[in-house]
Amino acid sequence: MLGALLERMTTAKHLGTIELLCSRDFPAEHGRSDVGTSGPGFHIAELATSDDFWEDDGTRREETAAQYEYDRDGLSELLAGRWGRPQVFSLAGALGRALGGEDIPPPWDDLASHVPDVHLWKEGARDRWVALGVSQWGEELPFQLLAVVTVVDPP
Repeated sequence: MLGALLERMTTAKHLGTIELLCSRDFPAEHGRSDVGTSGPGFHIAELATSDDFWEDDGTRREETAAQYEYDRDGLSELLAGRWGRPQVFSLAGALGRALGGEDIPPPWDDLASHVPDVHLWKEGARDRWVALGVSQWGEELPFQLLAVVTVVDPP
């Protein structure tokens, strides 16, 4: 029972952060924010960060990956009630184009290097894109559940 209550409180906090980012102005310069990073035309919130996996045999990493995808999917279901079903958008093509020398605009350029795909909506009232993704920079490094709010069209 306590676990379910904590999960609801965490979910409410994540939804509040996403709503805050949807209404927040974008800074003129790239930098850290109170919830992650922001720059001209985008905000990225680090909703949750796991432990690292330096001392793992692979089991804990697999379980954590599944949990972070489950958390993303759960938030997606709640956001679908506001904005409809999300588009699942692969960032693999953007990564390939960036590696080939094409300029991919922020925040998509950075996200493509560590987030394989995002759940994506167009938030119509303020004309912003909202995306949820699971990030991992490397096998031993933590997972992160990320929320992205941007006016930059996906690549």
